[in-house]
Amino acid sequence: MKLTILDDDEILLRTLQRRLSAAGCQVRTYATPPQLAELIADPADVWLLDLRFGDVSGLNYVAPLREALPDSRILVLTGFASIATAVQAVKLGADDYLTKPVDFAVLLQALQGDKAVPLANETSSDDSEALLSTDQMEWEHIQRVLAQQDGNISQTARLLGMHRRTLQRKLLKHRPG
Repeated sequence: MKLTILDDDEILLRTLQRRLSAAGCQVRTYATPPQLAELIADPADVWLLDLRFGDVSGLNYVAPLREALPDSRILVLTGFASIATAVQAVKLGADDYLTKPVDFAVLLQALQGDKAVPLANETSSDDSEALLSTDQMEWEHIQRVLAQQDGNISQTARLLGMHRRTLQRKLLKHRPG
């Protein structure tokens, strides 16, 4: 399976590339928004698009990819899920809408769609790699709450029950790997 991933989180991008390559996928990644013509020129079987991809919405790619490559699967992956964006993604032509953090087994199933054929080495992968550490879960939760508060650090700290300076220190750290 040829897979293209668009996500501005480079750590997640490298992790997905490593794990999916080990599962038998041919993976191409983009950490910055590419031109649509560049994507269409090298078609993939499956597209995994980050909803908030830098300054661009991953939704901007869905309809043009669907039109140019109607047989490809298109999945939207987001840490900022909402019913409105899920509905919009499906209306534009996305096949699935997944939320971060995503369980690796769920991701593999979504990538395959209706196909029942397991990917290579899928059963031999270590289940502990698919689980997020507590630091990673905390980071994802902080990012979600911060986004819901439109970046307001003080309000986010209050909602999380921590001191504002503690939250700022946590935000200065990179996403746990």
